[in-house]
Amino acid sequence: MARKSHTPGGTKAAARARVRLRRAGPAVDERLRFSNITAQRRDIHVVGARAPGIGDLYHRVLTLPWWGFFVMLLAVFLCANGLFAFLYSLDPGGVAGARTFADDFFFSVETLSTIGYGAMTPRTLYANGVMTAEAFSGLGLVAVATGLIFARVSRPTARIMFSRIAVVAPFDGLPALMFRAANQRGNQILEAEASVSLFRETVTLEGQRMRRFQDLKLERARQMLFTLTWTLIHRIDEASPLHGLTPQALEAMAAEIVVAINGVDEVFGQRIYARHGYLPDEILFDREFADVLLTDEAGRRVVNYNNFHDVKPRADAGFD
Repeated sequence: MARKSHTPGGTKAAARARVRLRRAGPAVDERLRFSNITAQRRDIHVVGARAPGIGDLYHRVLTLPWWGFFVMLLAVFLCANGLFAFLYSLDPGGVAGARTFADDFFFSVETLSTIGYGAMTPRTLYANGVMTAEAFSGLGLVAVATGLIFARVSRPTARIMFSRIAVVAPFDGLPALMFRAANQRGNQILEAEASVSLFRETVTLEGQRMRRFQDLKLERARQMLFTLTWTLIHRIDEASPLHGLTPQALEAMAAEIVVAINGVDEVFGQRIYARHGYLPDEILFDREFADVLLTDEAGRRVVNYNNFHDVKPRADAGFD
């Protein structure tokens, strides 16, 4: 869910991706959308940084997609068995019942996984030594694989959905930046906190161009319980970094509104995090969100996520 670079206009590919999302309408799966910040980091070419090396391998493995993780495990498993099969093949006849390299390979699989069907057995000192080394190595491989799978499965994740569009509309007599978040699991997120920042390009008095974060104060930055939806509101008063800015000005300064939400998931009992970003063309003026909290004929409250990303023009559009 690639996105924009730091240039004001973004890349053509990113523009086409946004057009496809908008044409698809509100039913588009949220998983199709990437984080703006993550995509921007992909667009940055880093020169001169120290290579992470083997010390960062654990982090790399934990951040692999599931399919990549299992492909990696399969590759390690096949390579390990191939290596020991090669060692067994150096002693022809060392494994009783093994006549080909394939036999040595499958004997290695039986040894590494402690199956031991009994059709093939080591009978020389060399073969028994290789078998002992493989059995010992298998303890470590199984332990590492089990630990990695447990770390990935047990890691708490947030299923917080953000509205694809942020709006600027009057709120209590002042223009306000508004966007929505929803807890898709429907459980309780305790002590939920939100922070919003303006990420923009500025020029110092010395003429240096810099990227800076400026905090945007929220009307309600903390909720004791975050269960369904949450509309985050930032008043654009004279103290706001957004005061007086227009869509064209936001585009010119390569601005991005970055939001982060964290809280304690009542099921995991651990703190979870979610983040999102809004680029200038995803911030619409004089619009308001469609209702998602409705009441059905039986008088029950209904949350309609089909309308979650929908916006509509305001009848009182325009600011003084």
